Amino acid sequence: MRDAAVTAKDDRIRWIELPGSTESRPRVYLHGLGASSGPMFTAAAVHPALAGPRALLLDLLGFGISDRPEDFPYTLEAHADAVAVALEAAGVTSADVVAHSMGGSVAIVLAHRHPSLVTRLVLVDANLDAQVPDRGRPGSSGIATYTEEEFLAGGHREVRDRVGPHWWATMRLAGRVGLHRSAVALARGSEPVMRELLLGLRVPRTFLYPEADGAPGRAEELTAAGVSLVAVPDCGHNIMLDNREAFVRATAGALREPRG
Repeated sequence: MRDAAVTAKDDRIRWIELPGSTESRPRVYLHGLGASSGPMFTAAAVHPALAGPRALLLDLLGFGISDRPEDFPYTLEAHADAVAVALEAAGVTSADVVAHSMGGSVAIVLAHRHPSLVTRLVLVDANLDAQVPDRGRPGSSGIATYTEEEFLAGGHREVRDRVGPHWWATMRLAGRVGLHRSAVALARGSEPVMRELLLGLRVPRTFLYPEADGAPGRAEELTAAGVSLVAVPDCGHNIMLDNREAFVRATAGALREPRG
């Protein structure tokens, strides 16, 4: 395990590092809301089709093995800036970033705010738009219906019961303050919103999505801007867990694409 202080109070982001060739660009993996990069990505990252380059399976502040400060804002911009500090401390000057769900949103903001750190993006069913809070939904839009006080007082138990044991297995590792604030920030979106930032980026960008769900909204706008859309069969939102082989093939293909 590696770590780096990313705030003035010495709060630390931690990551699992898979050593690899220094001749290749490192790869950075970012998890989604309530998750941790180790459980989500390790099996794919060590697959022969993806293994080779140095890989950092990084946990955002508030989640997994990273620290859980309660005075951190947990906006997408704050997450991205903290990741940038961690990558610079790790000696990463340019990376291919593979990022799932909320991690994809953070990765888009990272590429916008710290363009020298991101060479290409592979977004795994990432959030591109702001969401209307809806308590009937299990993700960020559901959590965002609670005030922070309500969530800490008992709303987190209601969320636990809605999301089920699989997601809660990683979500229970998250700091409750960080989980709530991150969900609220994700539902609100970045400024400008993630989709607009993604359209304006000049790095190669691939968006993986579950085939059964259909292409993301306003797909023509994305493809016109040079974003490659790749349908992955036989999976749900957690593509890398539901169909690892197809995820690995799609990701490896995206990382072999020539730079634009």
